[in-house]
This record gives sequence, C-alpha cells and structure tokens, in this order.
Amino acid sequence: MPSIAVIGGSGFYDMPGLENARDEAVETPFGAPSDEIRVGTLDGVPVAFLPRHGRGHRIPPVAVNSRANIWALKTLGVRWILSVSAVGSMREHIHPLDVVVPDQLVDHTRHRKLTFFDDPGLVVHVGMGKPFSQKLSAIAADAAEAAGGTVHRGGSYLCIEGPQFSSQGESELYRSWGMDIIGMTAIPEARLAREAEICYAVLAMVTDYDVWHESEQDVSAELVIQNLARNTVLSQDTVREAVPNIAACDSECECATALETAIVTAPDAVDRALVDRYQLLVGKYLGQSSGK
Repeated sequence: MPSIAVIGGSGFYDMPGLENARDEAVETPFGAPSDEIRVGTLDGVPVAFLPRHGRGHRIPPVAVNSRANIWALKTLGVRWILSVSAVGSMREHIHPLDVVVPDQLVDHTRHRKLTFFDDPGLVVHVGMGKPFSQKLSAIAADAAEAAGGTVHRGGSYLCIEGPQFSSQGESELYRSWGMDIIGMTAIPEARLAREAEICYAVLAMVTDYDVWHESEQDVSAELVIQNLARNTVLSQDTVREAVPNIAACDSECECATALETAIVTAPDAVDRALVDRYQLLVGKYLGQSSGK
C-alpha cells in the first residue's frame, strides 16, 4: 500500500519512472476521483499518482472532485500528499519558472465543497492555523533545490475560483493583501487533507507574473502552457528527489492527529449513520457504528 501520493497539476499528468504500475479505480461516497489512481514504485518506494484535472486536462478547477480525490487516496493508505500546482507570482522577486513551497493559504473561492463533514449530526472543526505540513514542506523545498530549482520557502498562496485569470484591479488588490502567489487548486485540497489526517504540502510551480507586472506579458493560457512544459520536468525531478526522503520519515507531523480534538458533537448526540459513512476518517475516535 502506498503511503505517499503525488497529485499532479496542470501539465503533470503522468509519473515517469513509476515501475510495476497499475491503475486503481476507487469508489468513494462522493463519487469518482478525477481519474484512476496509478499505483507503483518509484525507486523502490510505493507511490500513488493522481492527475488533478484528469489525463488530458478535462476537469476545470471548480469541478475537481477534491472530496473524492482525498478520500480515494486515504482509502489506499496514503499518509503524505505532495501536491504539484501551477501558480502566478504576485512578487517581483518570485520569477516565472521559480518554485514556491508556501506556508500560508487564503481561500477566495466561492462554489466549492470545503469539508467532508457538512451533515447535521457530526460537527468537526479542524485547525488550519498552519495549513501545510511543515515537515513535508521542508522535504519538498530541499528536493526542489536538489533538482536544480530556484526555491522560495514560505509565502501566502491565494486560491481563487477561476477558471478566468484575474483582472488588473483584482491582481493589485491581492498584492495589497500581502499575497505571494495565486492559483486555483489548493482549496479545498488542503482543508480536506487535514480532515483526513493526511500530511499535505504544495509544490507551487510559477508560470507567470499574473497581470500586475507592467513590463511582463499578461498571463494567458498560451503563456502558461509554454512555461508548464518547462516546469513539468523540474516538478517530476523534484518528486523523485523527495519520495525517498518522505519514506524515510519515522513519523508524520501533527496533521496525523487533526481530528483528535476536532469532533465537537457530544458522543450521545452523534448520528451513528454518519459514523458509518465516515468510518474511514472518524472510526479511531468514535468506534464502529451501530450494527457492526
């Protein structure tokens, strides 16, 4: 069973070097994941790979079924997720083709399912003060440097709804908020990974300067695609560098016990049918559902 998963973003639709690979079609209570999950070994380490937008880039950001994606990876035994994401830079010193491993996250989406626990009868409030795994983020940053990337450690990732890119007015507003990079996919993945007690980090691959930078070409699909091809090689090399170091970790970080103090519904008021539904996530805290 793979304990490590890679979610591939725009341009990263397959995992070169994955040996003994097989495709797993995983059923979830939330429907189908973005695609079949490819499971194999990378330099001897079991790894699961899931293309966020589906192979061939079929799924827009707002339609990515992140609940199914995270649930499916949890079902396979995944404890670490390295998410590769294309982003725009909001800062002069963060150049296109650089790599950012953010440590903060701001949600500016509007139409996404942000939690597994949206039914009355089981209320869960996980902490998101540090939205990314610090341990996994450090490994990812080290790996990107080892792969030859120019790496920025830390920074705030603003997640917008999309699929359109920002207006100039929006871009300048986001810069005034102190945002460092802008993308469309870290929400709700980061929130759901925390609810699933999976350590999660983002490898943000910079493709452009959004539209705020007067001396640079405005962001467009054509520009993004051009830089995606160059970033994809670096991101694949980074994953290869990171995987053995993740596998060598003797323990997860605090993400692995995120639900321990997050379930606020009184035990005698918990809807046992929901315990049944969410056994994969809450079973170790609430026990088996009635009838089992």
